[in-house]
Amino acid sequence: MITSILAIISKFILDLISKIEYGGIFLLMAIDSVNIPIPSEITMPFSGFLAGQGTFNFWIVVFAGTIGSVIGSLVSYGIAYFVGKPLINFLKKIPIVNRDYFKVERFFNNHGQKTIFWGRLIPVVRTFISFPAGIFKVNIWKFTLLTIIGSFIWSLALSFLGYILGENWMVLQKYFHRFDYLILAIILVFIVWYIWRKLSNKGNRFLPSQE
Repeated sequence: MITSILAIISKFILDLISKIEYGGIFLLMAIDSVNIPIPSEITMPFSGFLAGQGTFNFWIVVFAGTIGSVIGSLVSYGIAYFVGKPLINFLKKIPIVNRDYFKVERFFNNHGQKTIFWGRLIPVVRTFISFPAGIFKVNIWKFTLLTIIGSFIWSLALSFLGYILGENWMVLQKYFHRFDYLILAIILVFIVWYIWRKLSNKGNRFLPSQE
């Protein structure tokens, strides 16, 4: 099932880039940064491969990917910044989440800049990092600067890999998908652990004292 979905997405990416060229790169990277996982691990290496074939200019490929990522990230940030308040109010009403919500808020206030930069370089995480940045109102100028730097590094690295691998660029998909699964597994384990810890702590409150 997952393989079939990935095949459909891959075909969509390759067809779009083949048809509208740099505009396709920009659009795909923008979509990927608006919390819609269109794999940049396919978009940029394929574009880098085409640059190696002389179809595209390498640096225009990199800048198209970077600008697309930045624009998409700003859209995601804006949605969270202006529409995230109802979500925040909802989270604050949930006892199991309330206390940890403020811990996360403090974390973003103290380490939000580092989180944004490094998040840009981690598959899966990079797609969604703009949303919490918007919710916790990270400074927009710092957010934009860090997003530009992180997105440029990511676009450059993937494009270069596609450029040097040539027709073998598709081997990257296998390794990146494995890494994606690892990241997703870590996130899932964390969620399960978080729920288990909360439920355990809640249950302990009702245990009789051992005095």
